[in-house]
Amino acid sequence: MTYRTIQPLPPLLVSQIAAGEVIERPASVLKELLENALDAGAQTIEIRLDGGGIRRIAVTDDGHGIPKEQLHLALTQHATSKIRSLEELEAVASMGFRGEALPSIASVATLSLRSRTADAEHAWVLHAGQLEPQPSSGSRGTTVDVRQIFDHIPARRKFLRTESTELGHCITAAERIALAHPHVAFRIFHNNKISRHWPSGTIQDRIMQILGADFVEQCVGVEAEHDLIRLEGLTIRPAFAKSRTDQTFTFVNGRFVRDRLMIAAIHSAYKDVLHGDRKPAYVLYLSVDPTSLDVNVHPAKHEVRFREQNAVFGFIQTHLQQALAENQAQRVQQSEPSAPHTTPPSSSAIPRAQQHFTLHEPQQPAPSAEQWQDFYAPLTTPPSSTPTAPTLQQVTELAAEALPMGMALAQLHGVYILSQVKNGLILVDMHAAHERVVYEKLKQAMDQRDLPMQELLVPVVFSCSQTESALVEEFQSQLETLGLIMRPTGPTSVAVRAVPALLANGDIEALARHVLADLQRFGQSTRLEAQRNELLSTMACHGAVRANRQLTLTEMNALLREMEKTDRADLCNHGRPTWFYWSMSDLDKLFLRGQ
Repeated sequence: MTYRTIQPLPPLLVSQIAAGEVIERPASVLKELLENALDAGAQTIEIRLDGGGIRRIAVTDDGHGIPKEQLHLALTQHATSKIRSLEELEAVASMGFRGEALPSIASVATLSLRSRTADAEHAWVLHAGQLEPQPSSGSRGTTVDVRQIFDHIPARRKFLRTESTELGHCITAAERIALAHPHVAFRIFHNNKISRHWPSGTIQDRIMQILGADFVEQCVGVEAEHDLIRLEGLTIRPAFAKSRTDQTFTFVNGRFVRDRLMIAAIHSAYKDVLHGDRKPAYVLYLSVDPTSLDVNVHPAKHEVRFREQNAVFGFIQTHLQQALAENQAQRVQQSEPSAPHTTPPSSSAIPRAQQHFTLHEPQQPAPSAEQWQDFYAPLTTPPSSTPTAPTLQQVTELAAEALPMGMALAQLHGVYILSQVKNGLILVDMHAAHERVVYEKLKQAMDQRDLPMQELLVPVVFSCSQTESALVEEFQSQLETLGLIMRPTGPTSVAVRAVPALLANGDIEALARHVLADLQRFGQSTRLEAQRNELLSTMACHGAVRANRQLTLTEMNALLREMEKTDRADLCNHGRPTWFYWSMSDLDKLFLRGQ
């Protein structure tokens, strides 16, 4: 092997290596330029793309501009106006702060920088590689023009995809930044033709512009604040969740991120309301104290690190669960059809009934052991002891009152309950609905008392890494509150001495390993709660009223009243809908009335 001396790398090669970490494709260039424009205080941004961004990316903003004497500094490695000290870095609020973007881009493409400040007589333009800027025309603001990306690096250029693919990535990058900054107007041109136009507006306006009105209608609003942390945005109602994952946007302090902690908290909130392979969709904005956040984790700033991981996880999970728990039945009477139906309505008709609302009753105390028999009543009451069923006229009068789920009219084939409400009718799957009612009451009862714990006659000992053994020591008190007692028996082994009683017959070693993995990634674990809830769900399924059970009107109405008081009563424990709603307008259209 030939001996080679240690030498400093040439500046251009240093920039190209740095660009390899930040600039992956044209979309990466666009992201960096848009972040610079936002940091400059832009209110309007114009994007021009040629060849999907491969041939050209030009970003023009109306920000405060760059003075002539600072243009060359903008193209100098690690020169920035964003921070001056370590203290400012630790509390950084700007989108960029490293001073790497423009020099890195200039090392892999042809770049020109044109800018004008408010007090300048005219604009100045500087081409990368030149020493002095030249006079130019232009209004206040900055234009960065990047051409022929990776032309100087054939090995990188050959990894670029087709024009349409790269354009798609550029549009996605622009959408993410536009969603984070709805107060800024954006226009995108491709090959000199207008492609996108997003006027400035509210968060909901911007979400509607990019994801569509249907997405907004199918979501529930989220808004919560505590001390220095705030969460707002939209998240999909479980009934409309799909298997696609391209409508998931999380933002922290105005920055799009793919944070594992946030994603885990979101999925935890949806854990017992999604059916099959459906995934949540959401646009969520988290605001925290900048000093409690490290954004200098990933070269492209796609990841962040929270100082208080447990608090952030719990805050997101709790408030999303509260939003999803709101009983959809209470908006039935305000809903109206959005489109005519010429065939019997299917599940696609349900969105009109699934609107945002607030619970009208506070959560009730958990039933005691002596109340469990009453808990299943009147569904277990003998028919002979029930009062005389109300007349149809009485039912109609009661249904006209403020009863979200209305009054029962009949039972269909021993499976469904037909209920009349003020503006239409509701069809209820009685087993699915009662299953949710029982499940939520079981969870409530468990949550309001200590989790029973069962000590193992023979501890389960398994080998682990030194990191996992240290985790057991660090989170010992938290594990015990979950009903799990674990102790290190050596540097690389752990003994499980007690587990939650409900989980005593499961795979204890696998459970412990999964809990430790969660603790290592997120600083806390919801796995015990999830497995407990799975068992409660099974108990609720077997305890709910079965199909083909004939119910009286009194029993049916009792179930409807329970649904009105129950969180997430519009979905069963497996994520399937429990009721469908048709308005009078829907029914009139079915029979062509008034046409």
